This record gives sequence, structure tokens and C-alpha cells, in this order.
Amino acid sequence: MRLRLTPRDTSFYDHFTAAADNLVVGADLLGEMFLPGADRSMLAKKLRDVEHSSDEITHAVMRQLNSTFITPFDREDIYRLANRLDDVMDFIEAAADLIVLYELEQLPAENLRVVEVIKKAAVMTAEAMPRLRGMKNLEEYWIEVNRLENEADQIYRRTVARLFNGEFDALTALKLKDVAEELEAAADALEDVADAVETIAVKES
Repeated sequence: MRLRLTPRDTSFYDHFTAAADNLVVGADLLGEMFLPGADRSMLAKKLRDVEHSSDEITHAVMRQLNSTFITPFDREDIYRLANRLDDVMDFIEAAADLIVLYELEQLPAENLRVVEVIKKAAVMTAEAMPRLRGMKNLEEYWIEVNRLENEADQIYRRTVARLFNGEFDALTALKLKDVAEELEAAADALEDVADAVETIAVKES
């Protein structure tokens, strides 16, 4: 009798796709907080719900990882990708939460520019996740996300310079800097996701 190996569990791909789709929803909700008259408390609550959903997806990946014998690619790469996707959502939710907690009325235009970068990178990430199944047409994704992260870095530096040029009082400047740091962290985390995908693609090629 021939030994039949346990088939690889491909539902990991579905989890990654769902997590990335959540990033698009979260980034869109964050962007809505910059619209005139936006109900920021309501949007922040919606974002918390999305963040909780992302946590559940991450936990599902971990449970599945612990119970699956043969995985579609290296276990440590599955773990890393799941956690990095979750990190992005955590930073997006944290930025929204600070905006509400600090009761910030006016947000610098530079903040919105970073949010737009995050939204673009999130959409590219969501489009890339299904392509993990075939490990094809992914290089453009990680190159562009890396470029977007560099753009976010530049905007962040300009934001900090503006915050401390005397336009804002010291306390407001510190609050806005906290928000800017969470936005920059979200952009960095999206690059980390792209780097994880690149690592997987190189190993599997």
C-alpha cells in the first residue's frame, strides 16, 4: 500500500486574503475621519470592529498552523506574514483612536497624504494576496509598496518639521506627532508585509 501524504492546506491563502481585505476597509475608514463633519467616534468604533476581525483571522491562522502537518510554504513565513498583516491594522486603528482620544479638531494635510499612501498600499496588498497561490506577478507589488513607504517617510519628516515650526502650540504638536508616528508605522508595516511576500516568493521560485 502506497503512502499518501496529507494534502497541503490551502485555506491559509483565504485567511491572508481576508486579512488584506480588512486593511482596505480600515484604511478607507481612517480616510473618512479627515472628511469635513465626519463622525470620528463612530468611525473609530467601526475601525475597532475591523481590527477585532483581523485579530480573529490571525488567531485562526495560528490555530491552523498548529494543527496542519503540511503547509503551502514555510511555517515561519506563514507566521510572519499573518502577524505583519495584523500589525498594519493595529497601527491604523491606533491612529484613529488617538485622533478621537486627543479630540483633535484640525489635522495637518500631511496626515491625509500619508493616509492616501496607506490606502494605495493596502489595495495593492489585497490584490497581491490571492496571487500567492501561484507565486506569480508579485514583484511589481513589493517594489511599488517599498516606493510608497519611502514616500510616507518623506511626508512624515515634513510633518514633524511643520509641527515644531511654531504653527502649533506645544501640547497640540505632541499630540499630532503621536498620530503621525502611528500613520508612519502603518506604512512601515505594509512594507514589512511586502518584504514577507518577497521572501516567500524567492524561496518558492
